[in-house]
Amino acid sequence: MRRRGAARFALSALLGVNLVLPIRPEPVAAAGFVEAYPVSAAAMRAAGPPYADWAADGRRFLFFDTRGDGRAVEVLGDLADADRIAVLVPGVGSTLADFDSGLGGVARRAPAVQATQLYAQVRSTDPTARVAVLAWLGYDPPDGVLTAVSDASARRGAAGLAGLLRELAARRPAATITVIGHSYGALVAALAATHAPAQVADVVSLGGVGAGVQRAADLRGGLRFWAAEAPSDWIRRVPQVRLPGLGYGRRPGDPAFGARPLPVDGVAGHDGYLVAGSATLVAVTAVVLGSPVGDAR
Repeated sequence: MRRRGAARFALSALLGVNLVLPIRPEPVAAAGFVEAYPVSAAAMRAAGPPYADWAADGRRFLFFDTRGDGRAVEVLGDLADADRIAVLVPGVGSTLADFDSGLGGVARRAPAVQATQLYAQVRSTDPTARVAVLAWLGYDPPDGVLTAVSDASARRGAAGLAGLLRELAARRPAATITVIGHSYGALVAALAATHAPAQVADVVSLGGVGAGVQRAADLRGGLRFWAAEAPSDWIRRVPQVRLPGLGYGRRPGDPAFGARPLPVDGVAGHDGYLVAGSATLVAVTAVVLGSPVGDAR
């Protein structure tokens, strides 16, 4: 009983929420290409504030839908001309309502903020690079403890993400795509990349809960898998168990998983990986640009 209680506490800490809600059976959003921008802008204007303001500010979305907890896929940079594309996948508790503000009002948790930080770092590192960064809230992440101990939501999300990756590869066949997942989003990213086109060359796990396999070597051949797990990240307290319908097994940040490690200097807690000034942000930028991680500045 004590062990079961400890496991439940660790999972509760991971999720940062106490409410247990059922997983909604809504379809995930694969999203389209740049032709979708006007359609999404019209949907944002029809939705009213604050989303109408997003359209007025000229922000570009491949997909936007307010139903349920909402879906949004924002693009930073010129996707139609990009030869490097990064797709960010958020984790548990992320909704359209906190797309800009972050879960619990913590800005560093917000998909839009994380994408902006990464895009700014890329532009600072190589102003000539043709890069697009996508904040992909294209699925319904788990809302609570009982729903998040299963990979059901991740597998549905991975189906939608895989559709987007195929679309990107078809439209930009010469581009290199990096998929970056945070927490539960790392599981979505890894599952989607398993059967993704060859243009998806790198997967990055930031405080990831799992990858759908027990070793990096079990992933698709030619796929580079990177992981960052800060010493202060409470993801480390989540039991590494894998049972039918329960748990995710070995974390990508566990050295036994065999991922390529990313530096975590300057990272505090579970949500600080893409904060400006962190070594992980610099390293992820190097992965996106295809430059040696150790040489990134």
